[in-house]
Amino acid sequence: MTQGKKILFTGTMFIVGMYFLFLGLVEAQGFLGPLVMSIVLALLVIPLCNKLEKIKLNRGWASLLCTIFLFIISLGIFALLSFQIKNFVDDWEKIKEEMTPKIEQAESYIYEHSALTKEDFEQYKEENDLSTLGGSGSSGEKAFSFMKWVMGFISNYLLVFIYIFFLLNYRKRHKIFFLKLAPDNEQQETKKIIDRTATLVQQYLVGKFFLIILLAVLYSIGLGISGVNNFILISFIAAFLSLIPFIGNLIGFVLALVFGFLTTGEVGVLIGIIITFTVVQFIESYILEPYVVGDKVNLHPFLVILSIILGNMVWGVTGMILAIPVLGILNVILSHVPPTKPFGYLLSTDDDDEK
Repeated sequence: MTQGKKILFTGTMFIVGMYFLFLGLVEAQGFLGPLVMSIVLALLVIPLCNKLEKIKLNRGWASLLCTIFLFIISLGIFALLSFQIKNFVDDWEKIKEEMTPKIEQAESYIYEHSALTKEDFEQYKEENDLSTLGGSGSSGEKAFSFMKWVMGFISNYLLVFIYIFFLLNYRKRHKIFFLKLAPDNEQQETKKIIDRTATLVQQYLVGKFFLIILLAVLYSIGLGISGVNNFILISFIAAFLSLIPFIGNLIGFVLALVFGFLTTGEVGVLIGIIITFTVVQFIESYILEPYVVGDKVNLHPFLVILSIILGNMVWGVTGMILAIPVLGILNVILSHVPPTKPFGYLLSTDDDDEK
């Protein structure tokens, strides 16, 4: 086989292999999604688990306490969101009443300054009406679908914490398993990869946790002063969306505009929203991000964007949140295995010292 044919064959097999790999990941989302999330969260609390064991606490009890700790934190987050969402739902009729004139003005502007007509818009709404998807029994089927989604979410939610307990309780066994896979002369390097992977995830997630809290406070102050309704909910969502670099901040800004400016129509609110997000983004990018999070994952920005888009295509919002930790782990592995070091260099922001 000539060199050209080898390259063509190798490239074709690589493309086909990647296609089936990601197709399999999409199909296995229900199984792999909670498992990968639990692995990342388990790596986060390993230092706490080690400290509990140093005070002569049994590993099983230490693992259980760390799992309960994460569970309580997650319940607190859900409780805060539920409380704010309830307030939002209670005010929905008022918000809808205030937004209707603004939407009608926007529609009129579009009709006057574009080729789109009201008949085209009505036809589009009729063709894409979600209520027609369920047929004659749409209400019952919608209720059934919603209950099915709720049960699936609760099942996956609880599974994550069950996985976390077992991952923490048997983490030594898992570490020995990976060490046994490596040759005797590479035991130290393998141990270094495992420790570096755990440290990377811990530093990144702890930094992000404190960053989210600080951003939520800053957004709440700015949006509250600006007169945005439900500013606590919007601030928390905008801060939480910072887990998704680049895209999350844009979504948070759009949410603030929709539930802030469109519900009031006041120019002062619009100016306040713009100033708040501009100032907070400046503080996040140049003060909080470097000092609170830092360059923990050492990933190239372009690859970060690609991983987020790919994560969304594969596992949706879960994939976007997990994209950076998973890519960071992959970068550590590739950078320490000699045959794959070029790929590790491609993923990272390291300079080539051998030039």
